[in-house]
Amino acid sequence: MIFPFAYIVAKLFYRKQKDLILIGESRAEARDNGYWLFRYIREKVPEQRVAYVIDFDSPDYDKVRDLGECIPYGSFKHWVYYLSCGVIAVSQKECRPNTAFFYFLEVAGFLKNKRVFLQHGITISDAKWLYYDQTKFSGFICGAKPEYDAILNDFGYPDSSVRYLGFPRFDQLHETKVNPRQILLMPSWRSWLVNKTDARYEFNEGDDFTASEYFIKWNAFLSDPTLKEFLEKNDLQLIFYPHRNMQVHLNEFTKTSDHIQMASWKEHDIQDLLKSSAFMITDYSSVFMDFAYMKKPMLFYQFDQGKFRKGQYAKGYFDYEKDGFGPVIKEGAKQVVAYLEKSFANDFQLEEAYLAKIDRYFPLYDQNNSQRVYDFLKELLDECAQ
Repeated sequence: MIFPFAYIVAKLFYRKQKDLILIGESRAEARDNGYWLFRYIREKVPEQRVAYVIDFDSPDYDKVRDLGECIPYGSFKHWVYYLSCGVIAVSQKECRPNTAFFYFLEVAGFLKNKRVFLQHGITISDAKWLYYDQTKFSGFICGAKPEYDAILNDFGYPDSSVRYLGFPRFDQLHETKVNPRQILLMPSWRSWLVNKTDARYEFNEGDDFTASEYFIKWNAFLSDPTLKEFLEKNDLQLIFYPHRNMQVHLNEFTKTSDHIQMASWKEHDIQDLLKSSAFMITDYSSVFMDFAYMKKPMLFYQFDQGKFRKGQYAKGYFDYEKDGFGPVIKEGAKQVVAYLEKSFANDFQLEEAYLAKIDRYFPLYDQNNSQRVYDFLKELLDECAQ
């Protein structure tokens, strides 16, 4: 058991570590709010002690190592730093040396450091696993004003812990070079197709991925002849980038045209794809918020809305039909292509009605998001020093 030894070492070094910020995302990635915050601190506040935890065989390791100190994910040093640092800032709840063990320590109030949730997407559903009694986060960073209101009012956090500061990754969304002929298709995942949840048995799906409605509907769209004709006639490129949890099945989808590209997470950075694409298709993925922040058009193809709400995420404050920044389509592939054609004829310009909604969601619209988040972390470090 690593904990007793790590705890002793952490206690010995605690006074020296209280000014340290430990940052992380999922164990193999540095592409999200954690990475951009780490980069900001290293470039703008080099005197600040900060370390990034990541697998050393990650495709993102080199770019983090070039910026500053890296800690091997799950290593003894990870345990010591996690126990002794002043602030832990993570974009994923799982950024722990041992998920189950540290969850108990955190919720029980054993750890004395400050933990801040940077998030990896704007919370739009009723995510009960993010309620305060399930996390005990010292800080919850919000990227949109209505999200902030919902977290503050419904998730049980102390008022001072919930902060609308903007996401660090938003700083990079102001200067973009868009490919006017690139469409990004980013469907979310389905928990019952990945995990053995009750919904898997209720929906009778999961044992054979290619028999699932998820695969059948998205594959039907990718191989639809009207989509093929639309892409080839207008020399458009569609990039298919399903959620990371579904990428193990990427090669099972059918590619019927050279104008469709199957994109692996190991080879493509999500933010780069978002910045370079002119139009976005998704179902429920909150990544559409980044696209909306850049004021670009989108649509939502939600063929399994009832199943998704019942089997995965309960509806929260956000209503796709009422609050969304593009149309919700449930019927089929041809309706999706029809809206694509309409938007392309308008040079993929965002409709005015959606622009007004976006402005209400993002009253903070500047390149100071990382600075605001760092200033908040510094407040917490100062509390640790007292």
